[in-house]
Formats: sequence, C-alpha cells, structure tokens
Amino acid sequence: MNNLISKRVNIGPSYKLDKGVIIGYLPSRKIKSRAVYIGKKALIRSGTVIYAGTRIGDNLETGHNIIIREMNIIGDDFKIWSNSVIDYGCRIGNRVRIHSNVYLAQYTIIEDDVFLGPGTITANDPHPICTKCMKGPTIKRGVKVGINATLLSHIVIGEDSLIGAGSVVTKDIPPRSVAYGNPAKVVKTIDELKCRWGIKEKVY
Repeated sequence: MNNLISKRVNIGPSYKLDKGVIIGYLPSRKIKSRAVYIGKKALIRSGTVIYAGTRIGDNLETGHNIIIREMNIIGDDFKIWSNSVIDYGCRIGNRVRIHSNVYLAQYTIIEDDVFLGPGTITANDPHPICTKCMKGPTIKRGVKVGINATLLSHIVIGEDSLIGAGSVVTKDIPPRSVAYGNPAKVVKTIDELKCRWGIKEKVY
C-alpha cells in the first residue's frame, strides 16, 4: 500500500515514511483548517493515520497503527508507540512519550516530559453521551503514569507525580505525589520513594 498524503501537508526535511501511512485524512466533522504541519526528522511507521488540521513539532516518531485525530497541537520530540489513539482537540507538550494501546480522549492536556505507560486510558465526559461539559484530564509537567491506569475527566495531576499501575484517578493529585488504587489515593511524595534494589539513592 502506497502512502496517501494530502496536498495540504507541510512536512519538514529529513523525514522517513513507511508504506501505508496516511497524512491529511479528512474528518467528517467541520474544522477551521485542513492543513497539517509536521516538523523536521519525522519517523512515521506503517499504519499511521494523521488527520487534517493538526500541528506536530520536530522529531516525531510513531509506532505502527497510530491514529492522531484533527485539531491536535503537539510539541517537539513526541514519541508514540503502536496501537495508540489521540482523539481530537488535545494539547501535548515537548518530549512526551506515550506507550502502546493508549487512548487520549478529546480535550486532554499534557504538559512537557510526561510518560504514559501501556494501556493508559483518559476520559472526558462525566455524563456519557451528553457532550456539554467535555474536558479531558490535565497532566502536568513530568508526570509518569503506570500501565493500565484510567484518568477521569476534568482532573489535574500535579507536576512530577507518579500514578501507580491499574489506578483509577477520580480526583486531583497534588504535585510530586505518589498515588495509586481505585480510587487513587496519595500514599507518599516522590521524594520518599526509594529504589527497592538499591541501585539508586533516589528514584526520581
């Protein structure tokens, strides 16, 4: 399968596209701009679909079978692993890494240096199907989220916090917190974490 690239796509130099990439796919909903901007040195693997109306910085790297919907603004050095979906209207900072099988709901905000582990799911509608108060979570700078965590709508996870595997985050998490469980509760601060194997004095 050859690549399908819209005439409205502006992609920087030194890029590499596998076969089977689609850039500039038109959504069924109306959008203000159909242009796509991708910075230099992009590496886009097969099965990736990037919709019209999205802007992405330098050094993009995708795994296989990635969907990035319309009206997203994404910073530099963005890495996203296979089978993940970014729905429309999200804002993502620089040096963000998203692992496999992740779903970002519409209007999710992610600041710089965030890591989302495999299977992370975000929500954006406290009254499903209503759509009148849709807003995804806000994930502040430096947050790390463990595998299979669920982050509900409207919450804010504070800077440098760590969310444990399998957690369901239903309320705001203060900065530099370690939180886990269902519902997730703060159990300690990042500064209290220790490497259980003694390899490092401080984990973060």
